[in-house]
Amino acid sequence: MDPNSESSVIETPLDAALSERYLVYALSTITARSLPDVRDGLKPVHRRLLWAMRLLRLDPAGAYKKSARVVGDVIGKYHPHGDQSVYDAMVRLAQDFALRYPLVDGQGNFGNIDGDNAAAYRYTEAKLTPVAMALMAGIDEGAVDFRPTYNGEEEEPEVFPGLFPNLLANGASGIAVGMATSIPPHNVGELIEAATHLIDNPKAEDSALMDFVSGPDFPTGGVLVDSRESIAHAYVTGRGSFRLRASVTVEKEKGGGWHLLVSEIPYGVQKGKLIEQIATLIADKKLPILSDVRDESAEDLRIVLEPRARTVDPDLLLESLFRLTDLEVRFPLNLNVLDENRTPLVMSLKEALSAWLKFQIEVLVRKSQVRIGKIDDRLELLDGFLVAYLNLDRVIEIIRTEDEPKAVLMEEFSLSDRQAEAILNMRLRSLRKLEEMEIGREREKLAKERDELEKLVAEPARQRRRIKKDLASIKDQFGDDRRTRIEEVPATREIDWSAMIEKEPITVILSQRGWIRAMRGHVALDDAETLKFREGDALDTIFHAQTTDKLALFAANGRVYTLGCDKLPGGRGFGEPVRLSIDLDPEVEIVSLMIARPEMKLLVASTDGKGFLTSSEATLAETRKGKQLVNLRTGAKVAVVREVPKEADTVAVVGENRKMLVFPIAELPELARGQGVTLQRYRDGGLSDFIAFRLTDGLSWALGGDSGRTRTETDLTPWRAARGAAGRMPPIGFPRSNRFG
Repeated sequence: MDPNSESSVIETPLDAALSERYLVYALSTITARSLPDVRDGLKPVHRRLLWAMRLLRLDPAGAYKKSARVVGDVIGKYHPHGDQSVYDAMVRLAQDFALRYPLVDGQGNFGNIDGDNAAAYRYTEAKLTPVAMALMAGIDEGAVDFRPTYNGEEEEPEVFPGLFPNLLANGASGIAVGMATSIPPHNVGELIEAATHLIDNPKAEDSALMDFVSGPDFPTGGVLVDSRESIAHAYVTGRGSFRLRASVTVEKEKGGGWHLLVSEIPYGVQKGKLIEQIATLIADKKLPILSDVRDESAEDLRIVLEPRARTVDPDLLLESLFRLTDLEVRFPLNLNVLDENRTPLVMSLKEALSAWLKFQIEVLVRKSQVRIGKIDDRLELLDGFLVAYLNLDRVIEIIRTEDEPKAVLMEEFSLSDRQAEAILNMRLRSLRKLEEMEIGREREKLAKERDELEKLVAEPARQRRRIKKDLASIKDQFGDDRRTRIEEVPATREIDWSAMIEKEPITVILSQRGWIRAMRGHVALDDAETLKFREGDALDTIFHAQTTDKLALFAANGRVYTLGCDKLPGGRGFGEPVRLSIDLDPEVEIVSLMIARPEMKLLVASTDGKGFLTSSEATLAETRKGKQLVNLRTGAKVAVVREVPKEADTVAVVGENRKMLVFPIAELPELARGQGVTLQRYRDGGLSDFIAFRLTDGLSWALGGDSGRTRTETDLTPWRAARGAAGRMPPIGFPRSNRFG
C-alpha cells in the first residue's frame, strides 16, 4: 500500500489512539524497565549486564575486561538503550556504598561516596563477583526459561535461578508509570534465617519474621531510630519509611573541649553535598552554635563538627543537625515488585520471602527433572556399551562384515538408534577390560543419583530440607555482621532556634519595680546587698541561671510570660524594665520570677483561696502577650506561685486571718489552666501564703531578725484537716508576716 495514498490513512479518535499507545508504553516501563522481579530482584538492564559478563567469561577468578566491552555487548545484543544509562547501571552494581553485596567487581574509578562520578567506560574494567555467580548458579542446568532477544539473534534468561535473596539483600528503587518501588538493603544472614523459619512454618505470622529480620541493613551503616512497632508495621503492609541517622559520637578533647565525629552517614547521602549543606548553615548563621566542619576522611569516613564553644549542649547541636541537614533522612519502603506472572504487586516481607522460596523450590524440582533426563540418556548409552562388551566378538564381526552394521546391531541386540550409533563411534582403546569396569561403576553411581532425584521430585519434605541445606551454605559463604544499628529514640523534639546560644552562667536580678538584668557568672547571693538600684527601688528576686534557660514570669492578673535568659539586658547599670519585653500593664504586680525547669511542678494560688497544681510546660508562652494560666474571679488576683519539692506530699496554707490549714497534696488537681479548687475557707480576708513540703520533715519557717535561724514544727496534727476547712491559729512563733519564708 502506498503510504502517501489516502487509503493508507486510518481515522480514529485522538483520545483512543493516545490511550492505546500510552498504555503500551506504561506497561513496558512497568514490566520491562523499572520494577524488579521478586524471584531474582533484578531489573532487565541488570540481568542483561550480568548475563553478558558471564558470556564474556568474566568470572571472579578470571581477568578483568574493559567496561566498554561489556556495555557494547549489552546494548548490541540485549538492551537497545543508551550506552550511558547501561554504564550507570553497571557502575552502581560495583559500588560497595550503593549495594550491600556488590554484583560487579570494578577496577578503576567507579565513583565514591563523596558523589564523584565514575570514569568513562573506556578506562574502567570489571568482572563478576562471587555473589553474582551465586545468583546465576544453575542457569546451565535448565532451571529457567530463555527467550529471544529484541532482534531474535540471541537468547537471554527470563530470570536468574540462583539461591541468593538478591531482592531484599541488595534492595531496589525505580519509578515506573503510576507506580514506584523502593526496597532497602538487608542482611543476607537475617534473610536466610527468616526464610528457613518460613520453610518450617509456612503459616508463620509476619511479626514472627521480625525476630530474624530486625530491619534494613544499609551498606553505609548508620543508625535506624524507629521503634520496633513502626518497623514491623512497614514490613507487614509493604509500605512505610525508616528514620536513618548518621553515626555521630561526642569526642572529648584535652582541656575540656569536645567535637562531634561523624563516622557513618545515611544511605544514599553524598558526603560532599552533606558537608556543603552544613557549611552553608554556618555561613548563613542559621546554626550559630556550630563553628566549623572539616572532612578528615581517608579510607574511613571522618567528618569533624566543631561547636561554637565548649559550653554548647551536645544534644541540642546534634538534634539541630538532624533537623536541618541530611545527617538524618527518611528512607521509604515500597515493596512493589513483579510477581511470577509479571504482575506488579505490593508485597509484605512474608509474601516476598514466600514468593522467592516458592520459585526456588520450582527451580530445584526443575533442575532435578532435567538432571534425571540427562541421567536417563547416559544410562541408555551405558546399557548399550555393556551389551557390546558382553557380545564383543559378535559386535566386531558385524562391524567388519556387514554393509549396514547399525541396522544389524539394532535388530540382533534390541538396541536403540542412539545406542547403536554410540557403539559404532567407540574408539578401539575403549575395548579394554578396565573400561568395562568403569562403565559398570558409572552406571551404578548414576542409578543411585537418579533414585535420590526421583525421591526429591516426589517428596516436598525432601525439597524443603534440601533448600534449607543450600541456604545454610549461602549464609556461610556470604553472611556477615550487621552494619546498621537499631536504636529506638524519641521523636525529634521541638527546638527553639532562638535559644541556640553559648551556655554561660548568669545571675538574674529583678527589682521591686520590675527592672531586670543579668550579670555574667554566678554572683554570690550573699553579696546582694552590694547591688545598686534606682532611687526608691530595691531587690526583689535574685538567682543563678544559664543563658540557655527560660524564665517564667507570673503576674497578678493570672497571666504567665516567658523570657529568654540570653535576651536579658546586661548587668551594667540598673537593667531595663521587664515590661519592655512583655505586654504587661504597669499597674499589674509581678508575683514571681523563676526558671522554667522541665518536669517542674508548681503551686498556684489566688487571694480568694483558690488553687491548683500545674507543670512547667503549661507555663511556657510563645508570644509577648503571654498566656492565661489562672482564671480569676472578680476582685481576686494571684497571690502565690511556688515550686513543689520532688518528695513533697503535703501542703500548708495560711490566710490573712492567721489561720493555718494542712492537708495532703493529692487533694489538689493538676491543671494547665483554670480557677482551681477551694484551699481554705475564710469569713474575712483572703489567702496569704501557700507551700508544699514532706510531712515527715515537718513545716519550717524563718525566725525574725538577721539570725538566719529557722524553726520546724514536726507535729502538725492540730492543723491537719480536709481541704477547704477553716484551719486554726498557727504555732507559737509563726512569722507576723503570715509568710512561710
